[in-house]
Amino acid sequence: MVLTSEPRENASLQAIWRVLGSLRNYRWASLGALISLLVLTVANTVTPQLFRWAIDQGIVKQDLQIVIYSAAWMVVAAIARGVFSFSQSYLAESASQGVAYDLRNNIFSKIQNLSFSYHDQSQTSQLLTRVTSDIEQIRTFVGTNLIQVIGSVVTLVVIAVLLLVMNWQLAVISLTSVPITAWLMTRFVRRNNQLFRQVQEKLSNLNAVLQENLIGIRVVKAFVRESVEKSRYTSLNNELVTANMKTIHSISNTFPFIFLLSNLVTLAVFAYGGAQVVGNRFSIGELVAFNSYLVLIFQPILQIGFAAPAIAQAAASATRVYEVVDTTIEIQERPNAIAFDTCGGRITFENVCFRYPGATTETLKNVSFETKPKELIAVLGMTGSGKSTVMNLIPRFYDVTRGAIRIDGRDVRDFTLKSLRRHIGIVFQETTLFSGTIRENIAYAKPNAPLDEVIEVAKTAQIHDFIASLPDGYETIVGERGVGLSGGQKQRIAIARTLLTDYSILILDDSTSAVDAKTAAEIQAELDEMMRQKACVTFVVAQRISTVKNADRILLIDKGRLVAQGTHKELMQTSPLYGAILESQVMKKTQEAVNS
Repeated sequence: MVLTSEPRENASLQAIWRVLGSLRNYRWASLGALISLLVLTVANTVTPQLFRWAIDQGIVKQDLQIVIYSAAWMVVAAIARGVFSFSQSYLAESASQGVAYDLRNNIFSKIQNLSFSYHDQSQTSQLLTRVTSDIEQIRTFVGTNLIQVIGSVVTLVVIAVLLLVMNWQLAVISLTSVPITAWLMTRFVRRNNQLFRQVQEKLSNLNAVLQENLIGIRVVKAFVRESVEKSRYTSLNNELVTANMKTIHSISNTFPFIFLLSNLVTLAVFAYGGAQVVGNRFSIGELVAFNSYLVLIFQPILQIGFAAPAIAQAAASATRVYEVVDTTIEIQERPNAIAFDTCGGRITFENVCFRYPGATTETLKNVSFETKPKELIAVLGMTGSGKSTVMNLIPRFYDVTRGAIRIDGRDVRDFTLKSLRRHIGIVFQETTLFSGTIRENIAYAKPNAPLDEVIEVAKTAQIHDFIASLPDGYETIVGERGVGLSGGQKQRIAIARTLLTDYSILILDDSTSAVDAKTAAEIQAELDEMMRQKACVTFVVAQRISTVKNADRILLIDKGRLVAQGTHKELMQTSPLYGAILESQVMKKTQEAVNS
């Protein structure tokens, strides 16, 4: 959906107000920064009056004592400016760090709770940019730009009053620049808010290519695609530079006019004020003080001007961050959800249909079956038939589009998510390991598990001997994403990790696809007894018939439909598709044997 400029501006404004509202959590630091700002403003506005006093009452009248007194008070004002400038910056930065801390935690927590469907459609690089660059933009706004703007506004008001009191004619000349400058800055922010948002999006796209390249560097080198990837990265880098140059161009179209205006006003004040001094209607000290205030009145205007681009960037970044924070969590618990404590082993699929978000066709169509206690169910089918989708519905990684899934007669949506998933052990088709030791990876879901339990599940997964052969054994550091381990070794560590959990339902989603047939058979033999003792029901998703021949029942999935079910022998006799799959795999195995 394409938003018009007005809704975008409203969204950005609302996002900024939400950021400001989060300062309530750091009210004392914010209040301290505001008080320091007010004291600093007083110190700044008093200094020109001390100059006037020293000139008119001290230098002109040749009173040395007044000069000394005014100099002493100037020292006090200078010290106050130093102290309260530091405290203002420190307290503002403290509040901004707190806001950034909360935002990082909020967005990370939200990402943890978002459903699989959100992560299926979102780019990792976009999320990384929002958690890092966008939040840093917000932190800079709160810690620097916000206090600058508030200080500038307060200074502007105080000095405007002083100027009107001192000489209203000169004040009118000076203050004519304020509304003109305000109009220029407002126009700048309104016109360029979307431009700053585009800069962040270009940065996200650049990060996406970088991330993909780092993850797939072996593929890039294997296919000699370094030059192509470099060209792709360079192209996006050029787009980012172009977008940044557009922001610089927009700044150059606004700020020179502000500088010119300030110079013209200074010239007008000098001419008119000088004439009044010559006519004895204005003292030299007052003119010096007035010119000092003139510098101070343009300083906040310029500060607001320089802060405007950062505020526009922060508004765009805040909008992007809150887009994630406000994302609806699709998989929700029902108000009266109960804990899933025991499993009798009866899992029922009742006319289950499922369509992925954004898809036009259903992945599963009217799938119905029911398991028996302690039954080992194999789910078989061609690639893309919907096998893994069936399994992802049981722990509610997705919710059914139509129909229902029940455990012992109760809809899975009646259970709390944490209790349901805690009692479902699952080995995913794609293996993910985390940085740390092998032991930490195996004990990921049970960090305090004793070493003997870790070793026991490692033996079952046929990975203990390999781990024991390593110099550091179970304390061996696993490289990023498991680099340094073979695909089969990573899969077996993942199997061991799942076996260590307190599962009641076990799901093995093509968990031995990267393991040779002999090792797969050994793993299966070790798992059989354990699965039948511990799990109330076990699902094994596979493409190789050889790994599921001993299952109590085989569910044959084809194009999202359950087309047949039964034992290996029964399906051999009743299902042409099952026979065709078996024949193709036997022929493939024979061909591999001939080639070897």
